[in-house]
Amino acid sequence: MKKIILLLLLAVSFSSCEKDDICADDTTPKLIIEFFDTNNPSVNKNIVGLKVTAEGETIEYNTFSSVSKIAIPLRIDGTTTKYSFILNSSDVDNLNEDFLEFNYTTQNVYVSRACGYKTIFELNNDASGVINTDATTPDGIWMQDIVTETNSITNENETHIKIYF
Repeated sequence: MKKIILLLLLAVSFSSCEKDDICADDTTPKLIIEFFDTNNPSVNKNIVGLKVTAEGETIEYNTFSSVSKIAIPLRIDGTTTKYSFILNSSDVDNLNEDFLEFNYTTQNVYVSRACGYKTIFELNNDASGVINTDATTPDGIWMQDIVTETNSITNENETHIKIYF
């Protein structure tokens, strides 16, 4: 009898558990940037040796080569993120640095017990949403045009920013 009660208590305690130790849901999305050819705007253009570094960080975020789409994180503890984009970073004679500053509002959204909260972003819906500036030592702005495809950054399934160069 004691074995049956113990087995029954064990079965009841395990049946009330949830699968909440693994977060399989969406998390805070990264900003998706896609690159295009200025002369042929409908054609994706691969970047060469693009070094991306967040302002105030001592290490680079990533160096991208032979890709036309990248994903970079935005700060969740503020409303501005500024990145240095250095094109041809491995060629010291031809490198070109531009800065992009992203201004946005944040909203924390509950995902699940396992995942907790994620932050979604809303880029400012004016000229201050994305600001492009040149390096301290001017070398010419290599990003010819920047188009915001969507101000709401809620997932990584779509392109948020298009850059033409």
